[in-house]
Amino acid sequence: MIRARGLRKRYGRVKAVDGLDLSVPGGAIYGFIGQNGAGKTTTIRILATLLPPDGGEAQVAGADVAREPNEVRRLMGYMPDFFGVYDDLTVGEYLDFYASLQGVDARATAGLRERLLELVDLADKRDGYVEGLSRGMQQRLCLARALIHDPQVLLLDEPASGLDPVARVEMRELLKELSRMGKTILISSHILSELADLCTHVGMVAGGRLVREGPVGELLAPSARPGFVLRVLSGAAPDPVRAVDRAARALGELPFVSDVRIEDESSGGVGPSEVHFRCAGAGDAASALAAVVRAGVPVVRFAEAEGSLEQTFIRLTREEVRTP
Repeated sequence: MIRARGLRKRYGRVKAVDGLDLSVPGGAIYGFIGQNGAGKTTTIRILATLLPPDGGEAQVAGADVAREPNEVRRLMGYMPDFFGVYDDLTVGEYLDFYASLQGVDARATAGLRERLLELVDLADKRDGYVEGLSRGMQQRLCLARALIHDPQVLLLDEPASGLDPVARVEMRELLKELSRMGKTILISSHILSELADLCTHVGMVAGGRLVREGPVGELLAPSARPGFVLRVLSGAAPDPVRAVDRAARALGELPFVSDVRIEDESSGGVGPSEVHFRCAGAGDAASALAAVVRAGVPVVRFAEAEGSLEQTFIRLTREEVRTP
């Protein structure tokens, strides 16, 4: 549904987008993630036909962003990271105004407006002024604005920016509902934890380039050396070496164990702490656990560590930095 190949964009000497490739399948909620300054907003503005690329090509629903900008705008709804609203308009007038700009048939506008207000839970604010809306309500109103012409594709740049926790949950549920309605959604964010349960696909961008993309399940699948976590009780034995340190030392002596890391939660050397490590598989993990137990470490929990978007992104960006 959205395709980009070799996109490039410079601002003076700064390479904002540096040969970026992108592939968003139809019906996906695609999380476009990366740190601030990674090139997310520039890429979205190119896809929204607001910025011409310096090189490469991109299509939205089959329409080329450079050669067919009007067709792209007909097929796409765009919600920027910073947006203006007309404070002296009521909520209903605001949507009517944008419907007229999009060329929506005037006879259909009223019914469409009401359906959108119901969708974004603003029907009871129809006659209230935009300036009286909370930040979260204004965000939902601007999403309704992006939907006013019933686009196939939504480009959302940091739609949860500045929202309180309740408003973030409401926005997430609204995006899920739009996906069920058949919309293809590209949503950018630097808050990775919020996208893990929302997105079907993820693209990770760093330094203006796509580091990795694919279905969320594939990106979060265990790596070739899966991670495990041991939770131990430090201070449980009269030993000058803390139990967590003895566990880490025992693991570090095993040839099939790597990436041993202590996460200390104890207070004054007493209390629970965790040792994270990687090994080749479940069989080796059992051997690693046995070695820790033989070292006299009181293990209170042993489990395979769950992956996260943050961990995967950090690992992949580090690999990218090491790559010449």
